[in-house]
Amino acid sequence: MSATRNRTPESSDVLSTRSLSEISEVETVRLSVDLVSASRKNLGLLRTVSESPWLHERATILEAIRRYDELWMPLISDLMEGSSPPMVLPPLDVEWVWFCHTLNPVSYRKYCEKRFSKLIGKPAIFYKENEEYSLMRCEELWMKRYPNESFENEVDITSSNLQDLHVAQDHEDLLNEVEKQRHVYSKFSWPYMSEIVYLIAARQRYKGFLYVLQRFADDCSSRLLPSLDILLMWVTHQSYPTVYAEDLKEMEGDMGKIVGLWETVRSKEVEETKKLWERAFDQPYVKAGGAIEFGGVASIVKPPVYWEVSDTDVNTKYKSLLPRFLLEVCVFVRLNSRMKPVQQERQHNFLRLQIVRCHRELKIDKPISSFSSDTWKKVTHLYCEFGTKGLMLEVRKHGGGCFKTSKLEDSKTFLWNDLLRAPSLTLETHLDDKQARAVASITPPAQAPYLLKCVPDKVTDDSGAMVSDVILRMNNYKPQEGRWLSRTVLDHAGRECFVVRMRVAGGFWRRGGETPSAVKWEDRIIEIREGSWSYVAGSIGRAPEKIVGTATPREPPEHWQAAWCFSTGDELLISWESSTSMSDLNFCLRNQKSSDSLVKLLKGKKMQYRARKISSKSKEHEKRENTEKTDDEDEDEEGFLTLVRFTEDNPIGRPTALLNWKLLIVELLPEEDAVFVLLLCISILRSISEMRKEDVGSLLIRRRLKEAKLGARDWGSVILHPSSFSSTISSPYLQPWYWNAKSVIAPDGGDNVTKQPAVSHSPVEGGDMLYKKGLWHERR
Repeated sequence: MSATRNRTPESSDVLSTRSLSEISEVETVRLSVDLVSASRKNLGLLRTVSESPWLHERATILEAIRRYDELWMPLISDLMEGSSPPMVLPPLDVEWVWFCHTLNPVSYRKYCEKRFSKLIGKPAIFYKENEEYSLMRCEELWMKRYPNESFENEVDITSSNLQDLHVAQDHEDLLNEVEKQRHVYSKFSWPYMSEIVYLIAARQRYKGFLYVLQRFADDCSSRLLPSLDILLMWVTHQSYPTVYAEDLKEMEGDMGKIVGLWETVRSKEVEETKKLWERAFDQPYVKAGGAIEFGGVASIVKPPVYWEVSDTDVNTKYKSLLPRFLLEVCVFVRLNSRMKPVQQERQHNFLRLQIVRCHRELKIDKPISSFSSDTWKKVTHLYCEFGTKGLMLEVRKHGGGCFKTSKLEDSKTFLWNDLLRAPSLTLETHLDDKQARAVASITPPAQAPYLLKCVPDKVTDDSGAMVSDVILRMNNYKPQEGRWLSRTVLDHAGRECFVVRMRVAGGFWRRGGETPSAVKWEDRIIEIREGSWSYVAGSIGRAPEKIVGTATPREPPEHWQAAWCFSTGDELLISWESSTSMSDLNFCLRNQKSSDSLVKLLKGKKMQYRARKISSKSKEHEKRENTEKTDDEDEDEEGFLTLVRFTEDNPIGRPTALLNWKLLIVELLPEEDAVFVLLLCISILRSISEMRKEDVGSLLIRRRLKEAKLGARDWGSVILHPSSFSSTISSPYLQPWYWNAKSVIAPDGGDNVTKQPAVSHSPVEGGDMLYKKGLWHERR
């Protein structure tokens, strides 16, 4: 393999793979369109189509096909000068049909030659300003040529005549193409796919794929299968028909040897593609962001993380809240065939994978004997936060005796920053005195959902200072007035982001009988302050001053048991027909300030959060457990709510947050307001505690509990891809938190906060009866 050594101060002995980048234009196809910019343009189009349900209505599609066939194609054909398409863009519905049609190059060419005696190309318009101009220019030309035809698709999908829609015979093939591509965005919806470094690497691998097709297709008895990144480039290349035809003129006969979009895949095609790629480049074919995912393959496992593209992050206004970034990681190992160790020695060696930081407890061990010199074998497939820094590979030898010890033979480190600078986002290194090689690949980090949890903390007074002798002395022994239950909001890395305070009592404590008393029901407000505590002595401190959100209780309307008004303009209504079953809980959210969207709270983990747990147990074992699952699943769903936003453009709804009001944990997309979700969580817990007259969410705990040591197994720092699950790796910390919420969020050394040992509270802060009265005393 052709490679150059790329040493850095942080990561030595790492080889930067150069084989793909060294392929010259002479050796492979010259790509005469900017596939990186074109791919970003196409991803935007596909996302817009995916988020426009009206475009998938049968009446809309048929009208779009008519407009494409009868209006657009004749127009652009007349505007074409030679082989250069004009700089105009059609309306969205027509552009979508055009895109789908070009993904069948043979059919598209026949259509163009039959209708126009030439191949119609697509203009390379990649920048927003140029797109807007090209669309306006097209509308001018359109209205001039077709004064009686609207530029936009104005078909009435509610018309009663739609049932009698007839598909013209000439349009049947086009209809099939459009319907076939309806869900194509689901393949390319990962947020890292629009990153420039990812697309540059994908373009290089696409060139490598064409190189393999040129050189070795005759040696292969089956079709070649493009990986996901290569598929994106191929689809984009096809969507520019004249460029595609010219670039691949010499390979036209070979292109039929590629497995097309949505075609059924055979295992033989997968294995032969991997084999030819390894033969050409001595690299694993599959990589991070370059999996093999095709329709018709039953073995494809959906990744467990809900990781969507978000155009905006509304939480940038909260300076204390830092964004969270995820990346995908794949590691492969291959033994060196020229330096085979003695089989007996190899049995005592194993490979250990660890994370540099944030999840030091993770140890993935694989025996060296499980790897091969014939092909690359996957070590693991992970999703890691960028803050984990990188991964370490260690070659270890089992020790003897009764103790399970091992001796370190060799160690190598892959750092994310090194991988981001590497060609194809891939690096290679030697292991164990060159007896094996390891390849790591990543995707660019992309913003992921925020993870926030509320943990108990000390009672505070009206000013926000913790009730303590320390504060009392600092205030010259002036009594602290007011009593507020407090919760500290921590992010995934254990950083303090907000302080939540719930007003319970007024007055102050003095020797001689003067004690705080519960405030009126309507004064029991909830407030959220932005920032961390200002500590003055140990764990004693003052809450930040800036209030960013409040919730105020109010008298509920008829048929509702609780109502809250939020400072965001939202109103929350809660009803509970039966206090014995959580399934009888009902919620309603209204906003007087905005009518742009409808917001609903759905009970349980719904839509994208309704992920099926992947188990390494045998099917027989799972079958035996099926009869016992119902009660466990009901308990598992308790406290979970999915926040879904509906708009006119998206009537199906988009889940923007998952919250557990009982455990006070939330996961939210960047486009959802963190303070709003936290207010929801606390308000619901307060109301249900009042309805049930019991502490259902451990609100009476008034001290900070011991958290797991930072860096040991930070929440959400590493998540295993289901393909890497095994019976030896069963930690709930390597799965989405909502699969095992109680275990993941439990304080260090306990499964539940209620198991923490009781402590006596000082009379100054008030006893349990004061807070019980303040939390669930009936309103007058």
